[in-house]
Amino acid sequence: MLAWLRLARVFQKVDRASAAHLRRWYLSVAQFDVLAHVGPAEGCTQQELADRLLVTKGNVTQLLDKLELRGLIVRCQEGRTNCLYLTPAGRQLYAEVVPAHEAFIDERLSVLSPAEQGQLLALLRKLDHAVDE
Repeated sequence: MLAWLRLARVFQKVDRASAAHLRRWYLSVAQFDVLAHVGPAEGCTQQELADRLLVTKGNVTQLLDKLELRGLIVRCQEGRTNCLYLTPAGRQLYAEVVPAHEAFIDERLSVLSPAEQGQLLALLRKLDHAVDE
């Protein structure tokens, strides 16, 4: 139980720092998650995105509505599904914020060696699958 509480505390700190960093672009962590996934997978469906998102605080449709209102994404009806694309403004923001935020997080994790970071990711993947069962 103590390990779970420590993990929760560490991730809470990372989440707070991440949220504060993303505020300079007027993005929430969940909005960043959408941009980070739609950017390289433009044309994905709303359901595909929902399945990939790591941070879903609330309704995915409402999250997309907010990004669409900001002019960052567009939903195009293709058959019976909505496909998601970045607008030119969304592509520009994606190109700016994703590398900057990755560098920010890498800096926070720099206390770990590359091997330790790999081990951490492997352990988190393993825990993630174990918790799903």
